[in-house]
Amino acid sequence: MVKKLVLVALVAAAPLAAWAQGNADGAKQKTSMCIGCHGIPEYKASFPSVYRVPKIAGQSAKYIENALNAYKKGERSHPTMRGIAGSLTDQDIADLAAYYGTK
Repeated sequence: MVKKLVLVALVAAAPLAAWAQGNADGAKQKTSMCIGCHGIPEYKASFPSVYRVPKIAGQSAKYIENALNAYKKGERSHPTMRGIAGSLTDQDIADLAAYYGTK
């Protein structure tokens, strides 16, 4: 019985071990792709249509991580964000989330 419980615990923890740990300092070299739109107060972009670009500084790190992963997987459809997120590694996403989550 104990062996089964240990095995269940290890299997359940395996996905958690695969998550990248965010490093806000590691994101400093990666923010240039974000600040051009998300760093300008009240900025409006015009592709694919005119819309207000949301401020990301101060959002929770988990929200940013989930949003970037959703763009990367195609679950969110904005073409520019999908292209940017598609170029990010899991570590890049974790680092950016940690960085903007502390601003």
